[in-house]
Amino acid sequence: MPRCGRLRSFIREYKESGRLEKWSFIPPFAILALEIILIAHAFMLQEIFVILLTLILVIISSIEIILVSTEIHEHYKCLNFDRVLTIRLDDFITETKEINVKKIVKDFIELHPEYKANRNEIYHTTCQILETHREEAFEKEISNKLTKYIRRKKKANVDEIVESFIKRYPKYNKYRMEIYEKSCQIMANLNKK
Repeated sequence: MPRCGRLRSFIREYKESGRLEKWSFIPPFAILALEIILIAHAFMLQEIFVILLTLILVIISSIEIILVSTEIHEHYKCLNFDRVLTIRLDDFITETKEINVKKIVKDFIELHPEYKANRNEIYHTTCQILETHREEAFEKEISNKLTKYIRRKKKANVDEIVESFIKRYPKYNKYRMEIYEKSCQIMANLNKK
């Protein structure tokens, strides 16, 4: 089975590739099949000129198949690299609890020198992760405050809760829709209990 490792990995890469890449892989095989039929027919007719031209087309089709499979492999490597980098960076940021992007990038590259050539990707991924962490923390903060507020007020109307909550905490004014949705969820959970 070890001999089939490359084939298995290519099949996995092909399955995870995009629809356009999958479709671009089919025509070279169809053309190659037609060229093989033409060569067989040319051998039967003993047409040297047709055989040579068709052999050139077979070589071109084979090169095209190699190029498309290389493109699929490179795309898979890029996606896999981004996925692994994001997981490692997220774990690193969670462990260090650092919020300075420049320091995170520097410390991460010191810890993982294999990513030294990918400083820009690390920087952008770090920014995205930190933004996600901020959004999650903000959502948790609103959720906690809203839960406490709803339990204290015990109002049945969600609109009144949203209005009074925003009056109490004016910094959340631009998040009215999120507060409304969260209030509905919290009230539904409280009514179930």
